[in-house]
Amino acid sequence: MALQQTVETTVAGLGYDLVEIERSAGGLLRVTIDLPWSGPTPEGQPEAFVTVEDCETVTRQLQYALEVENVDYKRLEVSSPGIDRPLRHEQDFIRFEGEVIDLTLKAPMGEAAAGQVSANRKKFRGTLERVTDAQGATGWQIVWSDEPAPKPGQKVSKKRVAAPLQALGFTLDELREARLAPIVDFKGRKSRTGTAMPE
Repeated sequence: MALQQTVETTVAGLGYDLVEIERSAGGLLRVTIDLPWSGPTPEGQPEAFVTVEDCETVTRQLQYALEVENVDYKRLEVSSPGIDRPLRHEQDFIRFEGEVIDLTLKAPMGEAAAGQVSANRKKFRGTLERVTDAQGATGWQIVWSDEPAPKPGQKVSKKRVAAPLQALGFTLDELREARLAPIVDFKGRKSRTGTAMPE
């Protein structure tokens, strides 16, 4: 069995989702897991996250499976996706709709789509939104403003005109990579409803 299939089968058999597999120099095999997502969390209930115990369970089982399959590696590391979680499948985009993401296109936008944006641009950071066209087909877009964020303590005039919002529609096939933007709130982790989660 190939490495990908061995890891996928083992992780799924334990009830987790495989997010990604990375092989690094020096024989490190890094496996990222997540809890299966079955829809939005009910209001007021915090979203469940992968724990250290989850990672230990998967590590033990993977060590056994990789030994049986005679996979060559020096060190195994199993972890949760973290704040810059990759988005790979349609379900990931549905789950994180409304979040700020970083995306990189496989090819530049080109002159036709450019408008106010450089035609050579491939990288964007903005809010992920689902859109429906006139025929009722749904797709994805990222919405952003190129206005720089105010610096801490900087006074912003109320008369200042905000930079216009820009939007770029995309398909998953056009993406080289998409990840949640690693934005840290030092006042405490917030849930989707904007209330601070207990530590």
